[in-house]
Amino acid sequence: MADSSVLTSTIERTSLADSSIFDSKVTEISKENVLIGSASYVEEEMPQIETRMILVQEAGKQEELIQALKEIKVPFVKMESVEELESLDSPEFENVFIVMDFQDSVFNELYKTDHRIIGPPVILNCAQKGEPLPFSCRPLYCTSMMNLVLCFTGFRKKEELVRLVTLVHHMGGIIRKDFNSKVTHLVANCTQGEKFRIAVSLGTPIMKPEWIYKAWERRNEQDFCASVDDFRNEFKVPPFQDCILSFLGFSDEEKTNMEEMTEMQGGNCLPVGDERCTHLIVEENIVKELPFEPSKKLYVVKQEWFWGSIQMDARAGETMYLYEKANTPELKKSVSLLSLNTPNSNRKRRRLKETLAQLSRETDMSPFPPQTPKSCTKSSKNSTPVPSKQSARWQVAKELYQTESNYVNILATIIQLFQVPLEEEGQRGGPILAPEEIKTIFGSIPDIFDVHTKIKDDLEDLIVNWDESKSIGDIFLKYSKDLVKTYPPFVNFFEMSKETIIKCEKQKPRFHAFLKINQAKPECGRQSLVELLIRPVQRLPSVALLLNDLKKHTAEENPDKSTLEKAIGSLKEVMTHINEDKRKTEAQKQIFDVVYEVDGCPANLLSSHRSLVQRVETISLGEHPCDRGEQVTLFLFNDCLEIARKRHKVIGTFRSPHGHTRPPASLKHIHLMPLSQIKKVLDIRETEDCHNAFALLVRPPTERANVLLSFQMTSEELPKENWLKMLCRHVANTICKADAENLIYSADPESFEVNTKDMDSTLSRASRAIKKTSKKVTRAFSFSKTPKRALRRALMTSQSSVEGRSPSSNDKHVMSRLSSTSSLAGIPSPSLVSLPSFFERRSHTLSRSTTHLI
Repeated sequence: MADSSVLTSTIERTSLADSSIFDSKVTEISKENVLIGSASYVEEEMPQIETRMILVQEAGKQEELIQALKEIKVPFVKMESVEELESLDSPEFENVFIVMDFQDSVFNELYKTDHRIIGPPVILNCAQKGEPLPFSCRPLYCTSMMNLVLCFTGFRKKEELVRLVTLVHHMGGIIRKDFNSKVTHLVANCTQGEKFRIAVSLGTPIMKPEWIYKAWERRNEQDFCASVDDFRNEFKVPPFQDCILSFLGFSDEEKTNMEEMTEMQGGNCLPVGDERCTHLIVEENIVKELPFEPSKKLYVVKQEWFWGSIQMDARAGETMYLYEKANTPELKKSVSLLSLNTPNSNRKRRRLKETLAQLSRETDMSPFPPQTPKSCTKSSKNSTPVPSKQSARWQVAKELYQTESNYVNILATIIQLFQVPLEEEGQRGGPILAPEEIKTIFGSIPDIFDVHTKIKDDLEDLIVNWDESKSIGDIFLKYSKDLVKTYPPFVNFFEMSKETIIKCEKQKPRFHAFLKINQAKPECGRQSLVELLIRPVQRLPSVALLLNDLKKHTAEENPDKSTLEKAIGSLKEVMTHINEDKRKTEAQKQIFDVVYEVDGCPANLLSSHRSLVQRVETISLGEHPCDRGEQVTLFLFNDCLEIARKRHKVIGTFRSPHGHTRPPASLKHIHLMPLSQIKKVLDIRETEDCHNAFALLVRPPTERANVLLSFQMTSEELPKENWLKMLCRHVANTICKADAENLIYSADPESFEVNTKDMDSTLSRASRAIKKTSKKVTRAFSFSKTPKRALRRALMTSQSSVEGRSPSSNDKHVMSRLSSTSSLAGIPSPSLVSLPSFFERRSHTLSRSTTHLI
């Protein structure tokens, strides 16, 4: 490090002043070269001497520091006062003083006498990493800015600048007066000047002075580095620092959004015309003339300057984006030519109508330019020859080619304007999006583009060399397998791609600005990225319609007739495959959503044969599967039932970090139950005290014991009757039973002591919460007591009501065999997660004399 090699104290102070970017004409580089040359000569003549560490005052009391010196095997002595300096002088040693505080009087005395001084973090860091001690002629307290080259701009107060430069030197940094390519950071006190513009163009981080002060505050942290992204990004100069913006020509919604973005990026906003404004942002497509004469100090710029500054994370140069009046003489002349209020207006109106009709025929297929970007596809062949007699088949074939060409242009626009810039390395301000976000948004778009480029080229060859017998169907049959490979990955995850764009646009201002800039370009036709990305979803059905239209205008004797039928069938198979694959993908995504939403959800819920059927929001009416009054969510799958409760609020609620893909889980897993464990479904009759209630009689497979689960449905969207039929149908499918209706029993709420009277009461909810809080951890769990006689009477009554008759002798025989449903939990299923412990403990309420309902 040239700056810190062998400078004396006098030279050191001179170099300090020079590197403080004062307007001095002294060339620092030449001075350094002279000093380095003299240093090399001295090293050849002078004998080597040993380095000795001097622990000054408090430093000698630090056991950790003494241990570190022993580890790096450097001799050391202790010094209590400055008076001991003379006794420590020795030609055999070069003394290096370790000082705890670079602000006290001892430090100043040592600095005046040109002694080398270092701080304890330097020793500790070298011992930790096993590195030799760094040499520095300047006092070096820590190495948190080692190898950083800083330049300053915009500082008017000499005292502040000297203080900052001194701190940088104490942390091992280097100062340069002039900005060059070796400068790693620019410390700016304003957003103007030549150095600022060069730093923006080179992508050099531009920092606030607070960056240096905060780094100095953390000087005692051994592993701290001032250049790490997380710390440095806190003190980057925002794009609109020192800027006061006003907006002209924007809608109220756009203006509000841009004002919010301005404040987020360090600027302020004032109404149009305020003399304090530094910038006037103009919507150039709407504003044709300014409402006032701007002052020379006011920058009148297009909106692209605003979004460009946010995207590059630095104030862009205004000269490239200056607003110019669009009301030019040439424009007025072109407008007058289109005016209908002139003599011979009927003739001109008819001529204009014909011109517009012709333009619409040529351009209504796409708002995009006719040429694809050069990097995406080869140049088009010669213009398509028009047959002497244009047949209907020719017209449809031409439309097919034009739409295919337009579609390829759209895909090229997506790739060139959006995907490629986002994937570029070395972006100003760092990557706009993470690689996984880019992959989610664009998916297989490049593969789709490659396939359709080939289809377009083949169609172009066919159109150029047109003949009625040419086969168009063969082209699509040729690429049908490629279409099957490329489309499903994109179409299946299009909604996820759309959600990712919306989420990133809200959370990442630079991405929002990136989209705004590109959307305004003519290549996009003022369409958003989401609107462009939906085109692949719509393309194959559109091609199928055109091929079907082409078949109608193809003669029966034409060989392409049967080929077109095969091509149409092939496209339908592709779309069917896409729809089926999409259905499977969405089913799997629904299961993943459940796993993410339910904390502690068992991993074996994820299965290729499993699908989510219905989600029902309920309230527990008994002590199972959780406390009465708790909100319970039931997820019905085709072969199991996931039971989860709402997570209880805790002190200090969890907040997901910025950019987190999913919010914290809102539910807590209770039990994953196979549908084969559900023996009966009880439809609780509606009464004044009981509304929308039902119950499940469940038995674990390894124990002859049942338990009762009772719920109240809280959602009005799904009728209870439909839900119970749906549940019984899937239970019957699981146990291979045809009569699903026999699984449902009607029951009186009084028979099972089930009621919903207090569920909606605020006072009752509060009392339940107090009761829940007051329960001890070691409380005994038990069911709501259901006497044997009451249960027997309820079951007999419910069965007789379903059959519409009195219980028969056979029914009585069945009832006589009923035994207690003593515990819902019992022994867990070996294939699923074990039941919670409280299921196993609650085993004393239902009578032991009732049998299982099987």
